[in-house]
Amino acid sequence: MSFDVLQEKILEKHNPTVAGLDPKPEQIPAHILEGAYKVYGTGLAGAAEAVWQFNRGLIDALCDVVPAVKPQAAYYERLGWRGMEVMERTIDYAHEKGLFVIADVKRGDIGSTAQAYADGWLAGTKVGEETYKVFDADCVTLNGYMGSDTLKPFLDACKANDKSMFVLVKTSNPGSGELQNVAAGESLIYQRMGDMVETLGKGLEGKYGYTPVGAVTGATWPQELKDLRARMPHTFFLVPGYGAQGGTAEDVQYAFDKKGCGAIVNASRSIMCAWQKTGGDGHDFRDAARAAAEAMRDAIGAYVKMG
Repeated sequence: MSFDVLQEKILEKHNPTVAGLDPKPEQIPAHILEGAYKVYGTGLAGAAEAVWQFNRGLIDALCDVVPAVKPQAAYYERLGWRGMEVMERTIDYAHEKGLFVIADVKRGDIGSTAQAYADGWLAGTKVGEETYKVFDADCVTLNGYMGSDTLKPFLDACKANDKSMFVLVKTSNPGSGELQNVAAGESLIYQRMGDMVETLGKGLEGKYGYTPVGAVTGATWPQELKDLRARMPHTFFLVPGYGAQGGTAEDVQYAFDKKGCGAIVNASRSIMCAWQKTGGDGHDFRDAARAAAEAMRDAIGAYVKMG
């Protein structure tokens, strides 16, 4: 089961973190940008090439430190088809380096549209008698607030292809409580969503006790993390909001079970843009990213003991 693979990679590296790959051109060192622009021009083609070179360097620097990477589709979509091609190449390259890949796509739709998304990101696209893997991520993020039927095509794809999914439950943004913390009967909306996610994967628990249906639970809400960990004992957590958004190592400890398993914490800007704080010219972006990832690992390790 896919989350078993992720958990084993976490235990192997003693590091329950995932590095987000969400680059904008202005966050890429000048020497990479200038080199790409010189060959491909200063438009979308040059920007996409710079993103690819930056991603490849980050993956090379991090592949023996972090167990996973999480490219966010929006940063590739904004560059058009060239950007999506770079996302596909990024996923392939991360797999070559032994990394688990979470495609942060936050898709959510009904019926045949949900099935098409599941095909593209997880299961593969059938053309004639052949099925072609497209992005072939190990895991996707989803918005399930349209109901459980919108998640079923993804769950079917997960079961058939040994994949997994994270569903938005309690998000890290400041405005999340405007809807997610509204009362819904005797529960709050985020709690109802958590119950739905836990139920959806029932009976599919893997080696470590977790189903392929995970939950996105923000580091910026530690009390809600405590509540959800108790409420969702068989659900693996993806925890955004660490670092730049204000979540701390002390906060994220509540996402883990008593064995220090069952969660992975994301950081994007604090790792990807670490080079901007070294005082150099960006040629050290690999070393800076690696140092930031190691610091995050060690900070969380002070609170979370695995095994």
